Amino acid sequence: MTTTVYIDGGSRGNPGPAGAGVYFPGRVRIAEYLGVGTNNFAEYTALLTALRFAAAMRCDDLRVFSDSELVVKQIRGAYKVKNENIRPLHAVAMGWVRAIPRFRIEHIGREHNKDADRLANDAMDARANSVVWERDDA
Repeated sequence: MTTTVYIDGGSRGNPGPAGAGVYFPGRVRIAEYLGVGTNNFAEYTALLTALRFAAAMRCDDLRVFSDSELVVKQIRGAYKVKNENIRPLHAVAMGWVRAIPRFRIEHIGREHNKDADRLANDAMDARANSVVWERDDA
């Protein structure tokens, strides 16, 4: 069974107060306040949070949706990771990706990523973390 997750990260000021949003439909919503960081740091942190959570769920088929073209293309290997501060995050993410037998990451427009975006903004607004478990009636 494929597990789907939507991720987003943002920063107000770039760098500035940053947050990550991770949304597993029907399962969990994660809003993570990151302190001061860049947009790319927040986007990668959202991906890492999703990957760790998926691994903890013993997910063997993960489909990630992100509105960050940079993160998607770097994870796919289409873009090089030039920023020295992002390289370690990319390396850790790739380690998690290799641990998941079937992994896909896809770029989507912002209009299709509203839940994850809302979670990232909620974290920045509250300057706090939250995890909400959803009831899965399926």
